[in-house]
Amino acid sequence: MDGDEEQLNRHVRQLERELPPAVGQFMRWLREPSARWVRVPLGIFLILAGIFSFLPVLGLWMLPLGLLLLAQDVPVLRRPTGRALVWLERRWLKGQNRRRGDQR
Repeated sequence: MDGDEEQLNRHVRQLERELPPAVGQFMRWLREPSARWVRVPLGIFLILAGIFSFLPVLGLWMLPLGLLLLAQDVPVLRRPTGRALVWLERRWLKGQNRRRGDQR
């Protein structure tokens, strides 16, 4: 396992722990090697649906989720996806700290 894959897996495991139990369990199942036949088409579908986020029901949230699923199987996507997760985590924590500071 290379460093990019390890970083991506660490962040996805953390995300799984934060999700509701049923959703986290589904994500764990999707990440298993045997679920590749579901993961790849679902990732492609989510990316395509995310592109059409201007339509009702479809949203921009689908695009990063699709990339996250595809990054499990496409090595070239692992580094940018892992970096995006690190960036999002930092932004999230910065926003959380800012909100806590406002409450005091």
